[in-house]
Amino acid sequence: FNCNPEGPMHWFYREWILKAQKKNCLYLHFTMHDNPSLTKKIIQRYESLYSGAFYKRFVEGKWVAAQGVVYPMFNEDIHVVNPPEAGFFTRFFISCDYGTVNPCSFGLWGEYEHKWYRIREYYFDSRKKGEQRTDAEHYEELEKLAGDLDIEAVIVDPSAASFIQCIRRKGRFTVIPAKNDVVDGIRQVSDALKQRLIYFSPECRDTLREFSLYKWDDKAIRDAPRKENDHAMDDIRYFVTTALNAPENDFFVMSVSR
Repeated sequence: FNCNPEGPMHWFYREWILKAQKKNCLYLHFTMHDNPSLTKKIIQRYESLYSGAFYKRFVEGKWVAAQGVVYPMFNEDIHVVNPPEAGFFTRFFISCDYGTVNPCSFGLWGEYEHKWYRIREYYFDSRKKGEQRTDAEHYEELEKLAGDLDIEAVIVDPSAASFIQCIRRKGRFTVIPAKNDVVDGIRQVSDALKQRLIYFSPECRDTLREFSLYKWDDKAIRDAPRKENDHAMDDIRYFVTTALNAPENDFFVMSVSR
């Protein structure tokens, strides 16, 4: 077998690595430094892509649990900036994590010089407000968030079937169901933060609040974040995995139909 590590509860670690002697198999631990085909520069680049548990796993080759805040590399001094004026952006997207009982979070994104900025957001918590909003009411807020900007696509939580249909019926926006692999998406957002590809306006207060509260579930058997303070975090993940990191041809195929 040849693999990268995951958490210490993973079946392969428990059944094979911990029982290697009993099963009469040879366990060899390698890192990138053992690969003679990788230059020092390449190794340094790979090391710069990861932090926290992902660094320990993919760089050091350790079977460790994901603990603490999900995005320890997020730094308000680096990632929170006043975005350029709207006229400087070349592309726009909106990402949506839809909720009726749970909070509903939309983010407006603009691209400028190959960097993406969360310009502003809509965040509605029905529990705090003491009322729920309908699909139509959330759609009105989507229109307000977009204003008169040319939105390339709206990326929506794939489970929000009724809201996706509501958007399509209105006919203004192209809708893309988001890619929703949580752990791989978290890794991609981590990479985007580390490489300084995404930034956030100070106006996005609920996003900034969630970054400090979004944590791994240390009681879960498999890697999983706690299901709390995760609504802006989810819509950011949808944006990164579905738009920012989408292959150009793949994205074109997804976006042609309304």
